[in-house]
Amino acid sequence: MRPRRTVDPGDAITAVRREDFIPDEIFVLGEHGTLVPLNRHDAPERWREQVRRDEPVVIQVRPDPTLPPGLCDPATGRGMESTSSSSQPSLMVEMIDMLELEPGMRVLEIGTGTGYNAALLAYLLGGDHVVSVEIDPDVAGHARAALRRAGYPVRVITANGKDGYPPAAPYDGVIVTAAAHTVPYAWVEQTRPGGVILVPWAETVHPDGRLARFVVNPDGTAEGRLIAQAFFMPLRDQRLLPRVGFDAVERWIKAGGPDFTRYGITVTPEGQTIWLDFPDNVIAATEFE
Repeated sequence: MRPRRTVDPGDAITAVRREDFIPDEIFVLGEHGTLVPLNRHDAPERWREQVRRDEPVVIQVRPDPTLPPGLCDPATGRGMESTSSSSQPSLMVEMIDMLELEPGMRVLEIGTGTGYNAALLAYLLGGDHVVSVEIDPDVAGHARAALRRAGYPVRVITANGKDGYPPAAPYDGVIVTAAAHTVPYAWVEQTRPGGVILVPWAETVHPDGRLARFVVNPDGTAEGRLIAQAFFMPLRDQRLLPRVGFDAVERWIKAGGPDFTRYGITVTPEGQTIWLDFPDNVIAATEFE
């Protein structure tokens, strides 16, 4: 597919059908507030209505590992938690717009999911300019097949997204579709100077889910701020314990409840610092191993 002359994410959302990428079985909130299965063949109109909404669609669940197995029931949704979803379309358009893409640019996506977002990127840039990494083999297989059927030759890699994908680097942008509390340096290292990295930020410094936008510097560091609201499932190897979230709220209250736009993050080869207002005002630091 040839790249378009102008890169307008709104064009992609009109041209690419989301339902072509959603599995036949999705999961919706049942009457008791649990995630219950909804099959396309059993209830086609309800399935289509769910998929066409401007909302996330859960495509995979698992028993909550913190609960005894006997308390988990896939049929009723009791004790089940979501592990993969198709993100809210309008949010994906907003994030793609924040990448400030131009024809010919190359993008790395972390978290393929259904493949729908990769298709949006491929529509704008051409499939050979998009690489997407998915940790779950079943999810990756579904996305790979859906992209192929739809005519978008995106390279879908089954691997841990924290490592990026060095063979196709450098990238002009990295878009992450799972929340992180630590930015792997591989994402910075594989992005050209001036390139943009978008990362949904886990609730470690602010009680709400936020989006961090980083720009890579010529010296190999990246600096960014929290800029918008965005709720995503966490990266599978960066899941937070509930206590961490409580601690974040306490820390935020003690700091006077600052607006999220006052927070920034700097990533270097050695580690990551989170700061308030200015990079010198560090409130948390993480050293990379």
